[in-house]
Amino acid sequence: MSGRLVQFTIRAFDSLGNLLPQRNSAPPHLQTGRRGEEEAYFYLRRHGYVMVARNYRSARCRSELDLVGWDGKTLCFIEVKTRTARDLYPAELAVDFEKQQDLSRVAREFMRKVPGRPSFRFDVVSVYLEPGCKPDVVLFKNAFSMA
Repeated sequence: MSGRLVQFTIRAFDSLGNLLPQRNSAPPHLQTGRRGEEEAYFYLRRHGYVMVARNYRSARCRSELDLVGWDGKTLCFIEVKTRTARDLYPAELAVDFEKQQDLSRVAREFMRKVPGRPSFRFDVVSVYLEPGCKPDVVLFKNAFSMA
């Protein structure tokens, strides 16, 4: 129940923030991505993940890990893809081989800071934020292996 309260509170503050005058607001596609990551974060928490990082970056790599969390004893590196429509192809297909390589590099950097050698995997979460519909979140566990 407390997770729902936190989610409600964050959304309330977001709504209040939208009423205030803004300077340098982010472009719409970045706002959509941020909202998708928020939906994915709470979805994963409801499904038992213990989240440990959001938007993790490494100075040596150009990509970032959207979310990092534990699913039981497995460390999960989670890429979130958000769309406002179900056009030509599913959102998860945007995680192509080049993106997988970039995410693998950042994950290696992250793993250097984790004591021991825990098992890990890469998950992809597709979030669809279609107008007039509730957010649709789809989780793909073990979507790809270390590139």
